Amino acid sequence: MGLVHIYFGDGKGKTSAALGLVLRALGDGLCACVCQFLKTAPTGEVAALARFEGAVVLRANVDSGLFLWQMGAAERASCLRRQRELLQIATARTDEVIVLDEALSACAAGAFSQEELIEAVERLRGRAEVVLTGREAPPALLLRADYITHMQKIRHPCDAGVRARRGIEY
Repeated sequence: MGLVHIYFGDGKGKTSAALGLVLRALGDGLCACVCQFLKTAPTGEVAALARFEGAVVLRANVDSGLFLWQMGAAERASCLRRQRELLQIATARTDEVIVLDEALSACAAGAFSQEELIEAVERLRGRAEVVLTGREAPPALLLRADYITHMQKIRHPCDAGVRARRGIEY
């Protein structure tokens, strides 16, 4: 245990890949924490993980129904504060696998600095397998990763107007 994985890019599959690793770990009797930043909607993975004794899902419980870019300044600031608190909670966990889902996006949005995210990853390294997902990965964080997977979108149904489908995209 103790390596750092980064799944990033504009392609579909970052969270799915991270959750695949979690499923494998749970199947082998490890404990896993999936910490989801900037996500509030009910999803199939949260319901599925609730069925596993060794799985924990953490969210900031900021459910305005809005994306960050749709929020007013005060609501956005409150949401980002909650994301920072979530990073602190996740860093204190003792699970063997810790997924920081959309942590890269939360960092880019200003929830916490790149340095704070790197510090959190370094605190977890060695005691847990750490997985980070998001669209953009800062070079300084990439330098610290043991696994780097760049997901590139070639085609996606949303580009043709197909709405996200429950059980597939969320």
